[in-house]
Amino acid sequence: VGSLFDDPENLQKNWLREFYQVVHTHKPHFMALHCQEFGGKNYEASMSHVDKFVKELLSSDAMKEYNRARVYLDENYKSQEHFTALGSFYFLHESLKNIYQFDFKAKKYKKVTGKEIYSDTLESTPMLEKEKFPQDYFPECKWSRKGFIRTRWCIADCAFDLVNIHLFHDASNLVAWETSPSVYSGIRHKALGYVLDRIIDQRFEKVSYFVFGDFNFRLDSKSVVETLCTKATMQTVRAADTNEVVKLIFRESDNDRKVMLQLEKKLFDYVNQEVFRDNNGTALLEFDKELSVFKDRLYELDISFPPSYPYSEDAHQGEQYMNTRCPAWCDRILMSPSAKELVLRVSAHCPGPGCGGTWSPGSPPAQPW
Repeated sequence: VGSLFDDPENLQKNWLREFYQVVHTHKPHFMALHCQEFGGKNYEASMSHVDKFVKELLSSDAMKEYNRARVYLDENYKSQEHFTALGSFYFLHESLKNIYQFDFKAKKYKKVTGKEIYSDTLESTPMLEKEKFPQDYFPECKWSRKGFIRTRWCIADCAFDLVNIHLFHDASNLVAWETSPSVYSGIRHKALGYVLDRIIDQRFEKVSYFVFGDFNFRLDSKSVVETLCTKATMQTVRAADTNEVVKLIFRESDNDRKVMLQLEKKLFDYVNQEVFRDNNGTALLEFDKELSVFKDRLYELDISFPPSYPYSEDAHQGEQYMNTRCPAWCDRILMSPSAKELVLRVSAHCPGPGCGGTWSPGSPPAQPW
């Protein structure tokens, strides 16, 4: 959500309107909102926008039925060792009774009342676990803000973890194109594996978990380019001084040698963006392979939305992708095997918006939310 704070006058108003519309449509009783790059690129200058955004969310008429809230904002941008720029919001509807949150230091649940905001140094907050990935996970990035925040909740005797996550990006389209899978894919696998091992280790009781945020999952670049440019010829452009490849140009074999794709470190300029939007980009899902490594540990429901990145940050071109990266499903909601069972059983019993119920797998249904 970084761009919301870089251009609050235009993007933030639109974003909040859309968010409130989703709340109105689905009428959720427990709502978790996980944000990454909270505060934008220039965090220090955006602090006033951050405060205004949080105040708006907590006091809006659209949210008046949510009488309890927890907000966790990593605002300690001066600490390179700890800063993740993650923001986790949890809203509880007034009709929801007896909600408990886990205290990781005391190792016990505490009843959730009122609205509370925690910011700056989250390391001392016992109601969550937060970690930034070690620098050696992504050595070519001098200063990253990648990590995770974990909270644990209990509703109607059903306990579950919610993990806000931000994984590493592709630093160069040219490097990503070189191998299949890419070197960046391997870095993301290592970081996600670390998170999963961390949340099921022996320190606490194991519960169902949902991991959602910006995984930065990318389509397998080499396969995508080969498919999009099947009948194209490739021209390589090298730097005069270093002989390093700086650009790849794919041209049609006929049709006046029309340029189909131009690829640079931060340029992915394909001639027809519609291929990424037609039928929600379903034809390209076969190249979405990064989750397959975790097929026994993580599940997700069917993807029914177009690639979520990189949309234009121009408010007047909201459905256009920027020509910086190959569009991909970076933003996902993943869950443990027991969490998937929970979701599917609840969906089978209660298909409509605003209806819910939750219980531990293998036990009788609890009271509806």
